[in-house]
Amino acid sequence: MIYKRSFVKFKSILFSRKESSQRSALFDHDFLWGAASAAQHVEHQQESDWTIFERQVINDGKTSTDARPGYALPGHINSLDKFSQTVRLKKTNFDYVFDKDFALASELGHNSHRFSICWARLFPTRDLSTPVPEAIRFYHKILDSLEKYNIKPFVTLFHFSTPNWFWDEIDGKRGWERKDAIRHFERFIHSVLDAFGDRISLWTTLNEPMTYVYNGYMQGIFPPLEKRDINGVVTVIEQLLKAHAAAYKLIHDHAIRKNLSVKVGIAKHTRAFHALRNWAPFDIFSSKAVGQAFIWDFMDAINSGVLNISNTAVKKHIPGLAGTQDYIGINYYGRFYIKSNLLNISKPEIHFYNPKKLDEKRSDLDWAIYPRGLYEILLATHKRYKIPIYVLENGLADCNTDDLRRQSFIVNHIDQMWLAKNDGVDIRGYMHWSLTDNFEWAEGFTARFGLIGIEYENNFKRIPRPSATLYHRIIKDRGITSQTRDRVKQI
Repeated sequence: MIYKRSFVKFKSILFSRKESSQRSALFDHDFLWGAASAAQHVEHQQESDWTIFERQVINDGKTSTDARPGYALPGHINSLDKFSQTVRLKKTNFDYVFDKDFALASELGHNSHRFSICWARLFPTRDLSTPVPEAIRFYHKILDSLEKYNIKPFVTLFHFSTPNWFWDEIDGKRGWERKDAIRHFERFIHSVLDAFGDRISLWTTLNEPMTYVYNGYMQGIFPPLEKRDINGVVTVIEQLLKAHAAAYKLIHDHAIRKNLSVKVGIAKHTRAFHALRNWAPFDIFSSKAVGQAFIWDFMDAINSGVLNISNTAVKKHIPGLAGTQDYIGINYYGRFYIKSNLLNISKPEIHFYNPKKLDEKRSDLDWAIYPRGLYEILLATHKRYKIPIYVLENGLADCNTDDLRRQSFIVNHIDQMWLAKNDGVDIRGYMHWSLTDNFEWAEGFTARFGLIGIEYENNFKRIPRPSATLYHRIIKDRGITSQTRDRVKQI
């Protein structure tokens, strides 16, 4: 009897999945469709820690990269010297053409856009008590443009870059570890709210905090270019959680005073972490441990108010933190494979693709493409926290003019997102990474993620890729129709 019931249940699930592949996967009329960017990626260089790093890379000639695609070489930015000083300064020339970018986004059906406000632009020097007026005017113009095209702003406050003066040493501490770090971040938040608080209802306090910690403090790939072990980054993680809690409170206090409705959360980088050898118990154990540490520890802390760091004795209660997320932002890019290291169980090998599956579909960065992983992450997040979810980044590097991989990627991931929604997950929006090609951190200008390509040395000419047109069709249809799905199957 048990066997029969299990078989019936399995057949029902199998049938529902097969049926879903044959019918339309449509979302609500108020669903947010758009794309994303960040200030350091697209805006003219400001006096940030990243800008200083970019200049130093050119001065020192550190523009190499790892022989393996997608693996950055610490202290380097890939091929940055291959692009002119004008491109390095202006990035995508967004400062001059953002209105044209948003006009194009509107033509492509976007009703939302995620971007970040540059802390270093508002406070470029340490002696300022109020933000630079020109910077305030700049972001008002961006909000004016978005409003003109009926595109809802989704604003990030910390997307990896900070003012360079933030790294001046005080009592032996720099950056987020300074005693005055949270106070300075709060001053920035106050200024943003005073200027723009009445115009923004969707806020992301921190973008990918564990990616920032891992790449900046453990791998030496991002500023501050350090290499510590997990115990050496506890203070940074704790400070980022305090910064989030402070921002959450300030935004909600402002909303209450102004009788506004807001939602505040973080954007969390996620991956599907799978055992490289599914027959090896230690690979299975390691893949789950890596997922817990990289994905869940930080969000669990926000949920409970207590920071527990996997594989350590760290257990810290952070006042005012518990429950400070109105939604969870999911950034998802694919699957990583984990191979255990019996000589050092705390440092497993991480593979971007399965080296024994050479036909596995991959991006230009050799990241394994695995749409089902988005469903798995969305369902796990829903079961764990039971609050609304926005997919705030999802995309791949594909430099090809026809970008066939990107077209397939978009359809298959939105399909999986719909399956998660159909299974009860409260998903409110999807932001593709990214609207245009841009500066991609340690990969520089080499990784092309844009729905819209940019010819950097041809006066930053914008050229929409076929994926932009496909995404427009999906937005117009409110999801994936059987016709769209059949078209992608032919790619």
